Amino acid sequence: MRIRQVMIMNKKGIFAAATVLLILGLAALPAQAALPENFDISSNYYTVYGGPDLSATLLGDNEYSRGDTVTLNIEMMNKGAISGFKSEDEADIGDYEDQVLQQTEMQYEAQTVTAIGILATLKSDDPNIKVKSGSQEAGTLKQGKDSSSPTKFTIEINKNASAGTYPLTLELSYKYQNNVQVGGDEYDSTTGLVTNHEVGIWYENKTQTQTLEVKVKKEPYFEVTEVKGDLYPEEGGMLYVTYKNTGEEPAKDATVRVSAGDPFSTTDDQAYLGTLNPGESSVAVFDMDVDEDATPKPYSLNSEILYEDTDGHDQTSDSVKINTEVLSAEKSLPGYQIGAGIGFMALAACFVLYRKRQQE
Repeated sequence: MRIRQVMIMNKKGIFAAATVLLILGLAALPAQAALPENFDISSNYYTVYGGPDLSATLLGDNEYSRGDTVTLNIEMMNKGAISGFKSEDEADIGDYEDQVLQQTEMQYEAQTVTAIGILATLKSDDPNIKVKSGSQEAGTLKQGKDSSSPTKFTIEINKNASAGTYPLTLELSYKYQNNVQVGGDEYDSTTGLVTNHEVGIWYENKTQTQTLEVKVKKEPYFEVTEVKGDLYPEEGGMLYVTYKNTGEEPAKDATVRVSAGDPFSTTDDQAYLGTLNPGESSVAVFDMDVDEDATPKPYSLNSEILYEDTDGHDQTSDSVKINTEVLSAEKSLPGYQIGAGIGFMALAACFVLYRKRQQE
């Protein structure tokens, strides 16, 4: 259902009548549809063709890394123009009232290209890109003007997003002046004005959509695909961690660095992985110590990979989790268990030997 709004003002801009809301049927009418019957305070001298045309530009770099949360700065410009006009009612020669009103209407009609009360909404249809900001007010833009400050939206890029281009849809809703009528009582030769001057402005709502693009960079991306090694309280153990480059670019001379927080410690916190091309894996080995009072349960360690990218620049990856576990202390006593078994077997042998000698 479309709502058209008519405003009637006197010359000083004070409303002379209440705003009239005309609720029309569901059938869509063309932008230059016939004026409503009660929008008729006087003559309509002109019908102007054209209107606002908003164009949005994403400022700065539009290429980001996986897992980034970034703020997009969007600048808008109104490229609208008046494409033509038609005279609906010619002023009679010598009729000063008509001539003044005709000139006044033309001045108002020039405002038809102004976008009023812009509301910007950014949407993403791809789950890898989430728009975290709601709709943003962007003010009013006159013909040929840029926005005084960028409209900001925050987006979040999934850490598992594939490299490539992702479209975003920007909706710009606003109101614009569709038509103007002017009226008055009579021409005042002393002031050169028309007495009881009135202006009726008919507004319509409009929505424009535009596609903006953000890019996810091609770069190395690392995942832990396997963790081996038994860690016990007080004794610790060797940890074997397999790293895989699941990104699109090679990582040269990669070295992994682990952060050992409680209950872990190590003097061996780095391991060399070498050059990892896309799809390749390498195993890092860490000698880990575990506190004697560590609680047996799953733990997570943080690690990061230092490498050289294809441009020769040193880079550091995002944190990569290593999921491991501290096992129960009794599992760390195989010597005790073996000793107990040997002792039991020795006693059993002695008992068998004793019985045999008794029988003899």
